[in-house]
Amino acid sequence: MNLSDFEKTSYIGLYLSKVIHPTFGRKYIARFQHNKKRYVKVLGYSKKNNLTQHSAIGLFQNFKDSIVEQQDALVENEKIQMARVDTQRSPNGVNQDTSEKFLDEMTQLKDHIKYLEEILGKYKSVDRSTLKDGIQKVYDLEEIKDYQIELIKLQAYLETSNKKMIILFEGRDASGKGGAIRRITRYMNNKHYRIVALGKPNDTQRNQWFFQRYIEHFPTGGEVVLFDRSWYNRAMVEPIFGFCTQEEHEIFMEDVVNFEHDLVRQNMILVKLYFSVSKEEQKERFGNRTNNPLKQWKFSEVDMQAQDLWEDFSEKKYEMLKRTSSRSAPWHVIRSDDKHKARLEAIKIILNSVDYDGRNYSLNFEANEKINISVQKELAHMRKDKDY
Repeated sequence: MNLSDFEKTSYIGLYLSKVIHPTFGRKYIARFQHNKKRYVKVLGYSKKNNLTQHSAIGLFQNFKDSIVEQQDALVENEKIQMARVDTQRSPNGVNQDTSEKFLDEMTQLKDHIKYLEEILGKYKSVDRSTLKDGIQKVYDLEEIKDYQIELIKLQAYLETSNKKMIILFEGRDASGKGGAIRRITRYMNNKHYRIVALGKPNDTQRNQWFFQRYIEHFPTGGEVVLFDRSWYNRAMVEPIFGFCTQEEHEIFMEDVVNFEHDLVRQNMILVKLYFSVSKEEQKERFGNRTNNPLKQWKFSEVDMQAQDLWEDFSEKKYEMLKRTSSRSAPWHVIRSDDKHKARLEAIKIILNSVDYDGRNYSLNFEANEKINISVQKELAHMRKDKDY
């Protein structure tokens, strides 16, 4: 099997055949190295032209996990054999220290296996990649839980001090805005927060002052309002799809900074989050939406055009960040290819925007500079490469 007959995919170690086989079509090949030994396997050979990259990645991971599992079992077996040899070499045929240590390790191993089996249940009936993803989510939820407790403290402070907060969630399609909102509000008091996701304006709203339909949803004292997309639709989506004129777009870009400055001046706490997903990650998430029956409802006609219009969105994104990030209402850019890290950074930004009572200073509130990117750094990157 000549590797030159295959082309690289976006997933490391996964290749796709250049030539179409008359029976099996184009096939994926898995190639990786473990313990200085190389492993290669053709994936899904029994299926003809019916293997997506998403499913190929799952087959690849299963193959890799099986190899690693076999190798680990061999290493463990060698350890057991060595322990037996040490026992046989003792003068009396039994090395007491080694034997007791071996029995103790075996007991601990059995207890460990029993403990895991009680928790995981019939884990062998679950797809390996699904099981690994589920376990990782448990660790992620545990890490973020302490910060969710802080959000409850922040919310209580807003209520007692009668302060108002607006959080804007912006970003390309599939950038992770909805998932972040769910993690942020999961344990908050639902009587004192609202999630606002406005659809297309009706005829009456089209003839109103542009900001008016958003102002109708602004918070009262002690309340948090989270906008899942906001008035910044006019900065990116509307001009690209022709939902506003060039003049309307320019008027918005000139007015929005003063509009937000007035909000902050009147003691509104305003947090602007931009979730910055890479082009490759967006493509993979769209693929997951189309292939996963549980997520197909998320995929829309606009999503279908998002990749083709990537350059157009990049130009509008650059202009928006450059012209609308101000001292009183700055943008916070969050790299969102890693959903968990993006959500964690979003929560930190929100918590750091308010000096609330009872803060747990043992937590790390410092920004992860690989995820929480300054506007200046994002603009500099975009001048060189528009992959975000």
